[in-house]
Amino acid sequence: MHAINTSSSQSKAVSAPYSGPQICFDHVDFCYGQKQALFDIKLDVVAKQVTAFIGPSGCGKSTVLRCLNRMNDLVPNAQVTKGKVLIDGDDIYHPEMDVTALRKRVGMVFQKSNPFPRSIYENVAYGLRIAGVKNKTYLDEVVESSLRGSALWDEVKDRLHTSAFGLSGGQQQRLCIARAVAVRPEIILMDEPCSALDPIATAKVEELILQLSDHFTIVIVTHNMEQARRVADTTAFFLLGKLIEHAPTTDIFHNPQMPQTERYISGQMG
Repeated sequence: MHAINTSSSQSKAVSAPYSGPQICFDHVDFCYGQKQALFDIKLDVVAKQVTAFIGPSGCGKSTVLRCLNRMNDLVPNAQVTKGKVLIDGDDIYHPEMDVTALRKRVGMVFQKSNPFPRSIYENVAYGLRIAGVKNKTYLDEVVESSLRGSALWDEVKDRLHTSAFGLSGGQQQRLCIARAVAVRPEIILMDEPCSALDPIATAKVEELILQLSDHFTIVIVTHNMEQARRVADTTAFFLLGKLIEHAPTTDIFHNPQMPQTERYISGQMG
């Protein structure tokens, strides 16, 4: 923000900082070609909380998630046909939106861990190197801080330059989280990040999610309703491409307002 020049005879207007929800779906319809996948999605997500998306397979929750970093652009003829998707007030589907810059703001962790065929160090440093960072001291600092932030440093600090494929599945997933964190995004998307992990590895990732939410906005798609209960501040329930209910997680699971939500969380709908 620029300071007001009080010496000028005419004061200049200063735009106030954005104070709305960090993420806003404003009555969004989304289609894959002729098939409509999302219907009139209206959803606000506040900063530095964990929001869980739940619902049966094919309900649209992953489509909503991928709208946020425009990963759906990779699907031919996939497009927002109505409404806007806003991040910090910016229309991310505006024709002048820099999608590369958007994806620096919105990191993603996928269902299956996908480390690059490189060393542990180079996996974490990858995004910074792509951005042109060459200062080794800075890279070392970010790699260490990202691995510490992902609760992985103590397990890998003596083998940073060995292949990431030598890590266990749970360690690989935490490495992918470290890689996402290293470029300092504002938002981290997680698409069923624990579905391929055992209970011990899942618990470590869930603990990590809770720690990271102090610094990042996290949106997680999960089929595991107990996981949503454990990690999410708010939960959104989707069904047949529609947002049925979005509320604090405690309310969703203990006092749902919509009968469809109640049937789903009670196991009557699969």
